[in-house]
Amino acid sequence: MIESKTTEWERQWEQWSAAAEEQAAEQFRRVDRTVERNQWKVIEAFQKHKVSDFHFAGSTGYGYNDRGREVLDLVYADVFGAEAAIVRPHLVSGTHTISAALFGCLRPGDELLFVTGRPYDTLHKVIGKPGDGTGSLADWGIRSVEVALLPDGSVDWDGVAAAASESTKVFAIQRSRGYDWRPSFTVAQIGEMAARLKAIRPEAIVFVDNCYGEFTEDREPTEAGADLIAGSLIKNPGGGLAASGGYIAGRKDLVELAAYRMTAPGIGGEVGAMLGTTRSIYQGFFLAPLIVGQAVKGSIFASAVFENLGFQTHPRWDDPRTDLIQAIRFPAAEPLIYFVQSIQKAAAVDSHVVPEPWDMPGYEHPVIMAAGTFIQGGSLELSADAPIREPYIAYMQGGLTYAHVKFAVRQALQEFHNRGYL
Repeated sequence: MIESKTTEWERQWEQWSAAAEEQAAEQFRRVDRTVERNQWKVIEAFQKHKVSDFHFAGSTGYGYNDRGREVLDLVYADVFGAEAAIVRPHLVSGTHTISAALFGCLRPGDELLFVTGRPYDTLHKVIGKPGDGTGSLADWGIRSVEVALLPDGSVDWDGVAAAASESTKVFAIQRSRGYDWRPSFTVAQIGEMAARLKAIRPEAIVFVDNCYGEFTEDREPTEAGADLIAGSLIKNPGGGLAASGGYIAGRKDLVELAAYRMTAPGIGGEVGAMLGTTRSIYQGFFLAPLIVGQAVKGSIFASAVFENLGFQTHPRWDDPRTDLIQAIRFPAAEPLIYFVQSIQKAAAVDSHVVPEPWDMPGYEHPVIMAAGTFIQGGSLELSADAPIREPYIAYMQGGLTYAHVKFAVRQALQEFHNRGYL
């Protein structure tokens, strides 16, 4: 009897899977073309700067004249169409990297204006409150303003124009959706934003939080008018190999200011021992276009399967992709929790761990997170998280291989089948 049920389930899964892959075939081909263009761009940058095995040698102490580190910066700058870049394992997270970029550009009395609404939760402590004593932006007399997006997820340009002032030094754009049920912003849209923002205040800096977006399209925001971008190496550009780090790219003068904040004025990016990380950062960057493509295909597949089964997904399976994140809406908290737990159960690492919702610092509601990863917090690897609140939305991202994402979707649907949701 049990075997009969299992056989029937397998037959049903194969039908769902085949239908999703057939309908998404053209989207998969588009992803493959983007992978090719980005892969060629990376290879050409490696060749231009004559990357050799001696560039992978580690450095110690001050790291003076670390040619591997210096060429790595040049490679990143070329691939991202920027004047300069710094790529360092010493940047411990995306939040740290964004913080270094913002503190580098802003001074007491300046204003930071977020044009894409409230930024992701982890930046709230960086923004801070006046007199909080933490060394936040507000503690240093830097004012932050947020202009909420319109109901359709587009920028409120009247609101931005009204909020901008003579003190506005940086316009900030968050490319990815965060915990919002809205489209992420494409590079073309970011280019249009940059042009309109420059019309409002020509001297202001356009900064983009590029996390989750690298290599999902064949251009980056710095190729479309952004002055400065930042991201994490344990997300897209690390290719699943970089064990830590971040990058900042853009105008040379702004990258230098960010480097001064990262280390110290007068030191900047001229020092910093790479401590044996250089090869994995180079190789991860080489692999990143392919691995990102695998993750994007996985998101498209997940969206198609769940949408065909009656769930709401965002983006939908045939929508343009500009980041790794796939949102899926559930009818109640229970299936949401089972979905996230299934993603953990499908991992190669820590599959035996059962995540539960908990009151994470900085979040207003309990949050459940699944992340069975080789690199702790590596968001290019398959993970999922969700605040336990209405509407009940899970945010799945990453996947080093398409087959892993497919396996996880199967695991989730089998859990739903066993519990009577399907």
